[in-house]
Amino acid sequence: MTFGQRRELAERLRTIPLERVLPLCGAQPDRHDRRKWHTPVGVLSITGPKFMNWTLGAGGGGAIDLVIHLHHMDFKAAVAWLSDHFSGVPPSEASAPAPAPALQLPPPAPGQLPRVRDYLIAQRRLPSVLLAPLIDSGTHYADARANAVFLLHNEQNLPVGAELRGTTGQSWHGLAPGSQKNLGCFSIPAHSLPTVVLCESAIDAISCFALHPGCRCLSTAGARPDPHWLRPLLDQGCQIYCGFDADSTGDAMARAMIQLHPAVQRLRPSAHDWNDLLRSQA
Repeated sequence: MTFGQRRELAERLRTIPLERVLPLCGAQPDRHDRRKWHTPVGVLSITGPKFMNWTLGAGGGGAIDLVIHLHHMDFKAAVAWLSDHFSGVPPSEASAPAPAPALQLPPPAPGQLPRVRDYLIAQRRLPSVLLAPLIDSGTHYADARANAVFLLHNEQNLPVGAELRGTTGQSWHGLAPGSQKNLGCFSIPAHSLPTVVLCESAIDAISCFALHPGCRCLSTAGARPDPHWLRPLLDQGCQIYCGFDADSTGDAMARAMIQLHPAVQRLRPSAHDWNDLLRSQA
């Protein structure tokens, strides 16, 4: 193989989508965040061709860098590994970005709302006075499966996604298909305030607002250090506090956020999360 052919091969392999490489490296996708992967060397976040290992504080770009990072290989060995696994992938297929799926919000089911409200008020101890305006505005509703639905809105107040929280049987949470949480967030209240607290979920955001009513509380829909809508808030002069959970993931993501945005300060809940703290004081 000539030098030119080797260079062409490396360029082709470098553009293979990282989501195709990760499973072959023993990585598991996060159940709640499609951009987060759990690997033998730490938690990775994926943004297009770039990756960041927040556990080790290291990152890179492209499939070759990813294999080097995960398998501790040199460049030549990583190229050979990718060539063995993706030898049949033409350049056009390797470099074509996956289209963003369409947002599929679950339709409201008013008949399930009493059950969802009972869960949020009786079990989660969320004040009914805070839920009422969310319901009236359509930001929060119940779906046909009795899931609590919390809409994510962009700057134009258009829905770009939704957090779903199960309220029956085994507790679970996730996102509506096609949600783009980098484009918007859940907010309580909806209007701007000079002080903002970032929380990991809508329920935590409501809980935090109940405890700190002078703050605007936003959900990042999972602990992540750099949502796209964060920089505009900082540019507006808002004081941002990272209120992620008081655990290893929350602390690691908070450190990563502060490293990226030094103006952000840590506000660590004195319980595991804001809802635990609210329930302990109920």
